[in-house]
Parts: sequence; C-alpha cells; structure tokens
Amino acid sequence: MLAIYKREFRAYFHSMTGWLFLAANLFLSGLYFFALNLRYGYASIANTIYNIVFLLLITVPILTMRMLSEERRQKTDQLILTAPVSVGKIVAGKYLAAVTVFTISTGMICVYPLILSAFGTVPFGESYTAILAYYLYGCASIAIGMFVSSLTESQVIAAALSFGALFLGYMMSSITALISSTGNLLTGILNVFDMTTRLTDMMQGTLEAKSVLYFLSFILVFFFLTVQSIQKRRYQVSAGHLKMGAYSTGMIAVVLAAAVFLNLAVEELPSRYTSIDVTSEQLYSLTDTTKELLAGLDEDVTIYILESEENQDTVLKQTLDRYTGLSSHIHVEYQDPVANPGFYQQYTDGNTSMNSMVVESDRRYTVIDYADIYEYEYDYSSYTSTLTGYDGEGLITSAIAYVTSDDIPTMYVLEGQDELTLSTTFQDGLSKQNVTSESLNLLTADSVPEEAEGVLILAPTADISTDDAQKLIDYLDAGGRILMTTSYTDNFAESFPNLQTVLDYFGISITEGLVAENDPSMYYQQPSYLLPDVAYDTVTDGVAGGQYVFMPYAQGITWEESDDIAVTSLLTTSESSVSKTNLDEAQTWEWEEGDIEGPFTVAVHASKTLDDENTAELYLYTSENLFTDSANSMVADANLTLFNNTIAAMTEGGTSVSVPVKSYQASDIMVNDGTAFLLGSVLMVILPLALLLFGLIRWLERRKG
Repeated sequence: MLAIYKREFRAYFHSMTGWLFLAANLFLSGLYFFALNLRYGYASIANTIYNIVFLLLITVPILTMRMLSEERRQKTDQLILTAPVSVGKIVAGKYLAAVTVFTISTGMICVYPLILSAFGTVPFGESYTAILAYYLYGCASIAIGMFVSSLTESQVIAAALSFGALFLGYMMSSITALISSTGNLLTGILNVFDMTTRLTDMMQGTLEAKSVLYFLSFILVFFFLTVQSIQKRRYQVSAGHLKMGAYSTGMIAVVLAAAVFLNLAVEELPSRYTSIDVTSEQLYSLTDTTKELLAGLDEDVTIYILESEENQDTVLKQTLDRYTGLSSHIHVEYQDPVANPGFYQQYTDGNTSMNSMVVESDRRYTVIDYADIYEYEYDYSSYTSTLTGYDGEGLITSAIAYVTSDDIPTMYVLEGQDELTLSTTFQDGLSKQNVTSESLNLLTADSVPEEAEGVLILAPTADISTDDAQKLIDYLDAGGRILMTTSYTDNFAESFPNLQTVLDYFGISITEGLVAENDPSMYYQQPSYLLPDVAYDTVTDGVAGGQYVFMPYAQGITWEESDDIAVTSLLTTSESSVSKTNLDEAQTWEWEEGDIEGPFTVAVHASKTLDDENTAELYLYTSENLFTDSANSMVADANLTLFNNTIAAMTEGGTSVSVPVKSYQASDIMVNDGTAFLLGSVLMVILPLALLLFGLIRWLERRKG
C-alpha cells in the first residue's frame, strides 16, 4: 500500500493536477477570508468555510477523475488486478494520496484563525469545528469521486459524473423540500445523500458526533463500493466470469444496511451525548435554571414548530434537541402552516411567523413568535440591523414553566401619580418569569387585590393620598410585598409624606440630598452616576462579584433597629461618598459644609414579621432610572438581572425561571486597510501564482526529461 500511496502522491505533483488543486483552493479561500474576515471584521471563519464548499464540487472531480479510470484507459490496471496485493490496499493507497493533497489545502486554511488572533479575540472552537466539517465533507467527496472513477475508463466521464453526484449531495436538502415540505418516504430515502445539512449542523458552532459519523460512514461505504467494483473486474480478469458477483452483492447490502443502522442508532441518542457546544457564548448549552426545571418536570409538554422539519431554523433545532434529550416529558412536533393552515389558528388570531412555536400542556398553552427569538440592534443612520442576541432558551424555558405552573402570579403596577412605566425590556423580564402585570389605581380601587403577588411603585412624581397609603399598609398587614423606586427630591419625607408612612411601616427613611461618589472606581463619567458595591444576596445573584449595577441620581437610606423588622443592605457606596444637601449651590462633588458623609445604603430589602406564617416585605431602590433601558444598557443587562431577581423573590421565594438573552455578537477583528490588502494579496495572488508557477516549472522539466 505504501508504494502505491507514494506513487500516486508523486503523480499529483509531477503533473499540474495537485498544484492546480492547491492554487484554486488557496485563491478562493483567501478571497473570502479577505472579504469577510479581514475587511468586514468577522472573528469566526465559519462563513468563509461555508462559502468555499461549492469549490469542492469542481476541484474534487479533477483530483479524482484519473485515480482508477486512467489505469483502465492505459491498461495498466491489468498489472494491479493480477498483482499479489489486496484490492483494499490498492484503493487505500490511492485514496490516501488524494486525501493528503486535500489535507495540505485544508492545512493552509487552518492558519487563518491564527492570523486573525493577532488582531482580536477569535472563537477558535467555532472556527476549527467549521474547518473539521469542511475537511470531512471533502474527504467524503473524494471517496465518491474515487468510486465513480472506478466505473469508467474515461476521465471526462468520471469528472462529469463525480460533479453530478457531488452536486446532488450539495443540493439534496433543497430538492427534497421541493418534493415535499412535510417529508415522506421518498424524501427520507433521498436525505441519506443530503451532505449539506450535516455540514451546516457543524457550521453553527457545535461538534456533532452524528455529522462526524455520517461523513466517516460515507467514506467507508464508498471505499467499500470502490473495492467491490474493482473486485468484480479482478475476477473477470483471473477467472473469466463474475465468480464473486452474488457474494459482492450480498456484502454490499450488508455494509449499506450496517451504515444506515449505525447512523439511525446514533440519531436516537440524546443530543447531550452526541453534541458539544463549542461557541464562545455557549449558545446551545442549557443553563442550570433550565436543567432544574426539566429535572422536576412530571407532566408532558408538547412544543409545536410551525414549520416543516426540513426547513426549521437550525439553531433553534439544536436548542430543542437538548430539551428533548434532558426530559422524556418534552415532545417536539412539526406543523407546517402551508400544509395545515388551520392548526395555528386554534391558538392565535394574529399573524405568526414561520418557525414560531406553540408550547402546550394539559393546563394551558402559550405562543412564542419566531420574531422574538433573535434580538437585533438597529442603526437608523444606515437603516441596517445587526444580530445581537439569541433568546431561544429563555423563551422556551419560560413557556414550559408557564404551561406547567399551578397558578400564574400577578404584579400590580401603581398608576395615577405620573409614575414611570416598564419598558419592553423589563416587561419581557416579567413575561419570561411567567408573571402577568396589571395596572392599579388606588383612587378607584377599594384595596389592593388579594391575589396580588406584589405591587410595583415606580418613581412617582406626586404623592399618593392618605387613604391610598392606608390601602398599601393594609395590604402589607396581610403579608404583601412592594417593590419601590423613588425619584430624587431634596427631602423625601416633606415631598412625599404619605409614601413616607409606607416606609415608616418598616422604620425606613430616605436621607436628604443627592449621593455623590468620590471614589473614581465607583462611578461612571460623573459622581452622581453610581456604580455601587453589590452585596451577596438572593436578589443580587448573578450580579454580585462580577458585574456593575448602574444607579444614577440615588439617595441614601437609613432605618431604625426593631425586633420584628430585618433590613438587608443590597447596594452601598464607599466611605468617600457624600450626600449633597444643597445641590443648587454646591461648588464641588466633594464634601462641603452641610453635606452628609457616607457611606450610604442606596437599596435595601426590608421584611417585617407579622406572625408565625406571614411577613411583609419591601424592596426599595432610591434611583428613578435604575430599571430603565438607558441605565440597563450601560451594564450589559445587570440592572435587568437585579429586577428579575427581585420579582422572583417576591413571587416565588427567590426561585427564578428567567434565562437571560445570550449574546450573539462575537468581538470584531480590527485590521487596518493596508494590512488587510497586504495579507489578501499574499493569500489570493502571490501564493496561488507561486504554486502554479512552481508546478509548471516542475511539469516542464519532467517533459523535457
């Protein structure tokens, strides 16, 4: 085998075939690498790899067309067929020689992530998994080309048939979609030759054992078919008849059946055993929150995908595979609205996007619109949008919790005093925790509804009435919970005397003046834009110790000690902070006469014991803008996490089913134009031309010799 391997490998480079193959692959990969990575700044080369796959449809037939057909044309196959060497070794030597040439080509591409790493952070896991997928795809293509080459003595016919076979594999997913959008027996058979879908599965950022096995079994099957093709001819030469014809046919059937069975068996394994998430943001891995929810699930939940299985969003599919792999109670079914337009109308009257989901249990159902799964950032100056986040897990986990919950908690949002309203981001935070919100106007309501899990008082600019304050106190006496944010005012007790009576219920007062931080590490841009210390608590889980909370225009909080009241500081300032009591006349942010020295508590959790079973609770944050999009965007959703945790503590004793949005933005690669064009010129022009020139010189030298 080694002698045949060396002979075949040298033959590629004694002719122009090997040099042309390397030059063509280097040119096209360099072109896309320059355009997508060096110029547009993409850190991962997965898109680059995906765009050059089609080149293999052309270059692989050229590489493989002479492997066996040339032997037949020149009659040198007679020597091989009668030689005391096994056919398997002959085929292996030829195949490995072609694969080695392809390996050299792929090895050049492996350098690209290393080049990019000099200009920024590169997701090596995603990049090299994409390269592995490309390599396996190429090796499988070579096996197909080798088999076709064994069927004919014409190189042209071998190249044309190989191109046709590879083109079918490349386009099979589109072909089967045209035949049937819902799938049938024919499309199921044809999908066995669907090479692109297996490639795409690994281009998304997961190392798929199913795809790796598919390509390896593809290689082995076509390697075996090539051996069988030669074996028949070998016996024709030696014995004059197809002595082993029946045996070969039987063996072919056995091998094909074994390959199909093995792939089907692996397909049935849970994705947690067959799929490794290699994305830097762990986009497809499920969080502990989801795992805990699924571990305790004891009733069936069906997730209907409003799309055919063939056309489903591949990222969403990988996420759902992990859900079904973790719980036998999760079932996924496909309902194509084109084939069954009446299905989704049972659940929603509105227009629903393709790939949307209906999550249903015996209790209730909810609809997840596909438009909500991905988050985009819009640039209104250029009218373009950039994909920034993936919320598939967050929405699915919340939906499962919703349809299996015994009851749905309701938060009442106080209105009537010109309060802030929750933005879409924070309203979504409620929804993801399966908490509904209702407006509450105490002027028209006799009391806070008994079913209220909590009351939100969001920075009112006017005081409530004495009667309204009493209604809130009556609610607290029944074990109620309040989340309150306050607007800045010089003296809160004077400006909001009735709201102050609610704070008095917990022995709490708000300090005069505005807190200014004089420790540069604890404010952003100006001293009143606080970045307070975050205490370790259930409410601050996921924020404390690793993230900033952005808290502009806050005031200090003080409280009286009491046997039946416990107050926990959540956010505090440094000892160098001061409260500016006369802000209009202040000359500096540092301490001046009349100011109050820090440190200050600017957020607390207060609980008052009512009896053995009930407690009243207050979560007080003295910043009007704390739970707004503008503040939240400054600290990568840390403020949102604090809000979600607070809601979770008020409604579920601190257990949250909220999963944050996963960032979809890889860091950009910053390459200046001069360097980009220099590297592009080397990869696209200089190296390919050098390979062709060197190969041409070697070829001419051999012809003269």
